[in-house]
Amino acid sequence: MNTTQNMARERLLVALDIDGTLCPDGTNTIPDVTRQAVAEIVAAGHVVVLATGRSLVGVLPVAEALGLDGSWVVASNGAVTARLDRTWPCGYRVESCQTLDVAPVLRLARRLCPGVRVAVEEVGWGYHVSELFDRADVNGRQIVVSDDDLTAEPVPRVILSAPNATALLLDPVGGLGVTVNPASPSWLDVTPAGLSKASALDAIRRRVDVAPEHTVFVGDGVNDLEAMEWAARSYAMGHAPMVVQDAADHVTGTLAEHGAAMVLQDLLTGPATARAVEAQALAGAGS
Repeated sequence: MNTTQNMARERLLVALDIDGTLCPDGTNTIPDVTRQAVAEIVAAGHVVVLATGRSLVGVLPVAEALGLDGSWVVASNGAVTARLDRTWPCGYRVESCQTLDVAPVLRLARRLCPGVRVAVEEVGWGYHVSELFDRADVNGRQIVVSDDDLTAEPVPRVILSAPNATALLLDPVGGLGVTVNPASPSWLDVTPAGLSKASALDAIRRRVDVAPEHTVFVGDGVNDLEAMEWAARSYAMGHAPMVVQDAADHVTGTLAEHGAAMVLQDLLTGPATARAVEAQALAGAGS
């Protein structure tokens, strides 16, 4: 019996990135073949966890589209963990929200990059911002406020955006003892020290009583590297940067090839079915 068959017989925790893994960046459009594969994993008794850099308000539509009621989600690169349940107010309950002091980050960013745009996350709602961001770039509502209001209370995540923000701010802001994830040359996500998708996923793993050797992660970004190391079996999407592909145990298809669905089918029934999923998806694209 191969490793995939052994894993499929055990209860798995299957953690899935969203943007670039389940859907195109900034959208909530999940292909039918991926929705079906997620449903089959859940029906088989495995635990599916969405683990993303998105804020919680940006995760909820994806979880709903996938029918993940009763599941867990990791948002804001590990700063926020929530449990989903349609019977609760708002449809979820925040189980963990770790925060940081905005003031030192803002002061340093303003000094080194005077034109930087700043957003601080309000969990389950949106952002307070120094100026408006493109709606495709941040999830939820936005309110423009003063720097005093931006620093009024601790928050789970600070966004810093400016041309060359990563080059100018990555190391200095990291020197403040916080976690800094560069999403692009012009975008940094700042979260509390010692956090990652991996740290939040391991806390969930313990809560749902899944053994470390039965963990799976699928992703495509640099902010997935810790989760790749954490998982017993990790998959990088075929379009992921080489540093991500090199960190993963396996490389699956690209987003256009429905690589995440291929992984899920592989976990359930083996590589031959995963190849059939790819062929089905390609045939549908050509029709």
